[in-house]
Amino acid sequence: MREVQDVWFRRAKEAGYRARSAFKLIQIDDRRKVLRRGDRVLDVGAAPGSWTQVAAARVGKTGFVCAFDLKAIETKGFPENVRVMKADLNELDVDSFGGEFFDSVISDIGPDTSGDASGDSIRSVALCNTLLDRLPVWLKKGGAVVMKVYEGGGYPELLRRTEKLFKEVKGVKPESSRRESVEMFIVGQGYKGATIESASITGAKKRGGWGE
Repeated sequence: MREVQDVWFRRAKEAGYRARSAFKLIQIDDRRKVLRRGDRVLDVGAAPGSWTQVAAARVGKTGFVCAFDLKAIETKGFPENVRVMKADLNELDVDSFGGEFFDSVISDIGPDTSGDASGDSIRSVALCNTLLDRLPVWLKKGGAVVMKVYEGGGYPELLRRTEKLFKEVKGVKPESSRRESVEMFIVGQGYKGATIESASITGAKKRGGWGE
């Protein structure tokens, strides 16, 4: 294991985070100020729960974090403002959360890497597009999204689509990302709403779950 990996792994263990990826969200949020006290946050594909830990701490006791994944997430150690669900992202709409929309949607999900960088990027971009398709039934107008994507040929088009949906969009590479990694995080702030983009729920259902 390279030294840089050792550093973030060690820091995560010392801080009680479930994975080193916690520092990616911390560094993104320090730069972009996505998570605010009292916010409602939806953590998509949250296992093992390190982003959930960070989000729960940043929104505080008056905030709320709903974390879901196709995999089971261990609930032990989460504060009272966290709800954990096992579900497919296409199965959840605003009624699944008591009829309340979220201030931000965060996602660290990615496809299982195959060694084919081009194919991995295509699948990653498809996941992000499915996530954008779901925003009309999850995200408040004015809200924010943070989503991981593997850079490749489809990245510029994904960035342009996100720019149509949000007032401000940035691609962010956290310090804790491995130098050789092709992962990038797209941060969109100031959600304009579904009328800006033909993001159809039907289209999301046709694409299937994030594992497809």
